[in-house]
Order: sequence, then structure tokens, then C-alpha cells
Amino acid sequence: MAIGGDNAIQSVNTWTDLSGFSALRQRAQTDSKAALPIVAKQFESIFTQMMLKSMRDANYGDPLFDSQSGNAWQGLFDQQLSVTLSAQGHGLGIADMLVRQLGGATAGPAVPGQSPATTAASPSAATPSTDDWQQRLGAVLSAAGAAGQAASRVIPGGATYANAAQFVSELAPYASKVAQKLGVSLRAVLAQAALETQWGKHMPAHADGSSSNNLFGMKAGAGWAGGRVNVPTLEFEGGVPVRRQAQFRSYASPAASFEDYARLLAENPRYAGALGKGDDVLGFARGLIHGSYATDPAYANKIVAIADSPVMRQALAALKNTVNLPTTAE
Repeated sequence: MAIGGDNAIQSVNTWTDLSGFSALRQRAQTDSKAALPIVAKQFESIFTQMMLKSMRDANYGDPLFDSQSGNAWQGLFDQQLSVTLSAQGHGLGIADMLVRQLGGATAGPAVPGQSPATTAASPSAATPSTDDWQQRLGAVLSAAGAAGQAASRVIPGGATYANAAQFVSELAPYASKVAQKLGVSLRAVLAQAALETQWGKHMPAHADGSSSNNLFGMKAGAGWAGGRVNVPTLEFEGGVPVRRQAQFRSYASPAASFEDYARLLAENPRYAGALGKGDDVLGFARGLIHGSYATDPAYANKIVAIADSPVMRQALAALKNTVNLPTTAE
């Protein structure tokens, strides 16, 4: 008798599907041979995730967008991608190999009207008749797309701004008011918002997919009485990145986010060193670090890199040609 039901077991196609994993664990305890193909696929997904992580660690990334929220999103996407890759057809073939070695049924695609646990374990069932690299590449791309769709339901994301130019043009009126209030440059404020959200593409999102409009990664502490959203994040503890679940503030609009951000920096003495820096973006960013705004040791340098980037300068130049906004604090 299958505890939890075959449907629950076969639904483990999203890395956050805890009910499916629970049903799989119970099935393995009562009927290990029937659960073997599914368990083998889960092992393959873990191996794939380790491989993806090693590949990510082997490159230095993009210093302009390598933010805490961006790294968290990338890691969660890779987790979902590893599950989706192992579930597509024969996956990488690791699951089929494990099943054959352990004497179980193949972990290949299910036959209509037949459980995967009853599929005959034969070379023809476990190995595709052709090894066309284009077909395999297409399968990987399809899996990546499916992973992105699944991840978007559980990972804060969902592009809000099409590009950096739109991000700057739409947020500049709010950022300009904040810059004047804090005595810093417009590009410094926009650079920090761009770092925290990857130019507005990744903001904490509610369960229904709606945006929190949190443009500065502001967390919701005990004293916060407004809306909240609970999402995964990446923190640095002793210089080591650690994944955590945290509550972030939620706002009704981007304008409210900018207003709350300006209020925090202007009224909290911890950030006094960040105020009145004019166009000294590095001085502003170091003041934020001194006030413990972020745990990333490279946070200040990343803000400066974005503020000085050609992308930012081009977006500000285009903005200056359309509206009369100061680009530095007066």
C-alpha cells in the first residue's frame, strides 16, 4: 500500500514541495523498491546542484550585480534547475545508472497507464536510441525555462523594469528628493537601489507574486508596523555567505520605499557618516557599511562600481536630456 499516494510522490518537481518529499520518504520506508526510481532522481538532482555550485564558484561573477539578493536568487534558481533537469526525460543518466546497479526498475519517462516502478530495466529503456547533442541541448534549455517558471513562484523576482534606463527614469524623481534630503548624489542613491534589486529585477515578492516595492533591502524588525514579506536571503557571517530566511518590509509603492529609506538614514545616528557626502559615492557607501547597513564586506565597492559604470552614466545622461533633475546634491 502506498502511503501518501503515487500522485504526491510524482509531484516532487519543485524543490520547495515538502509534502511530496514527505510522501516519498514514507513510501521508501514501506516499499523501497517501488520508490527507488524516484529516490534515484532526487540523488541526481543533488549531484547536479553540486555541479552547478562548483561551476558558479569557478568564475568571479559580475561585480556590478553580485549582490546579496542576486546571489540568493541565483542559488535558489540553481536548486530548482537541478530538480527540473533530473526530471526531464532521462536527465543526466545518473538516476538510470543507479537504478540498474541496485536492481530496480528504470527511472526513465513513465509509460501511459504504467507506473515508473514497473517499467522494465533494460538497456533500450534506459538509454536513448540516439545521442543527438542538439536534442540534449534543447532538453537542457527546456529544463532551464521550466525551472525559471517554477522558481518564479517561490523566489523573489519578476522583472519590474525593462532595463537600466527605465529603472533610472522612473525612480529618479523619488531618488532626487532622497539625495537632496541626505546631502548625497542622485547616482549614489540609484546605485544602491540598483545593487539591492539588480536594476529592479529582483525584489522580495509576496506569495501571490505581487512586489513588495522594497528597493533597498530594508528588513522588517520588531518595531516595523507595516507590511511584511518572508523570503530567502544571503547574509555574510564572518565573511562567509550563509542562506537565511528573513522578513523584509513591504510598501504600497516605490515612493513609500524611498521615503522610508530616507527617514531611516536621516534619523538613525548610525548612518551619520553617510550623510552630506555630495558626489563622494565611496564616502557615502562606507558610511553605510560603518552603520552596519549590509553584511557583505564588498558592499561599498559594489555601489561605487555601479555608480561609475557606463550603464549608470548613460541612463543619467538620457534622463538629463528629458527632465531637469540635479544629478548631485546641491
